[in-house]
Amino acid sequence: MKNLAEKVKEARIVAVLSVNDKNDAVDLANALVDGGIKAIELTLRTPNAFECASAIAEKAQKVMLGIGTVLTPDQAAESKRRGADFAVSPGCNVRVIDAAKEVGLPFAPGIMTPSEIEQSLEHGCTLMKFFPAGTTGGMKHLESMAAPYKHLGVSFIPLGGLKLSNMKEYLDSPLVAAIGGSWIAPANLIKARDWAAIRKNAEEASSQI
Repeated sequence: MKNLAEKVKEARIVAVLSVNDKNDAVDLANALVDGGIKAIELTLRTPNAFECASAIAEKAQKVMLGIGTVLTPDQAAESKRRGADFAVSPGCNVRVIDAAKEVGLPFAPGIMTPSEIEQSLEHGCTLMKFFPAGTTGGMKHLESMAAPYKHLGVSFIPLGGLKLSNMKEYLDSPLVAAIGGSWIAPANLIKARDWAAIRKNAEEASSQI
């Protein structure tokens, strides 16, 4: 069975979403899939995020369902119950990592320092979310920071400040399994239910990989 890093590397792009209506969530996921996106990070930033996750897991099974903004052990366990294929967090909370491991949920913690990389490795994570990428030096920072750990098979999902114009710079690095971006399905397009525009954004992003 392929591990999380291998599956994410096949996807290359993880579309980051915040959505509150479960019907919209399914339509949104289908629009992204139609545009060539294979993986999403559904953030837990809305009251009905878990209901949206359940709907996607049930009705949009072609997409790899990740749940993001997982901040507590209970959220990790609930993400597994809701059908998530993986989960990510903005920071490196070892209690959350261990809770995900306990329920068998593949997990990528957020890092931006060598100490957080070492914490992640100590708790069994070699795939990590590099966040926020854009304001902490981008690829230059990631390459310098990750150099002492390359021999351990680490890989990263940069997120924060990623867009169509700079995504290839990240994807060209062997350190990067995939990039994450919220520009593909921004809040204004989701609110307007403009699935055609979101599909077009997905197509443009997918054409770069």
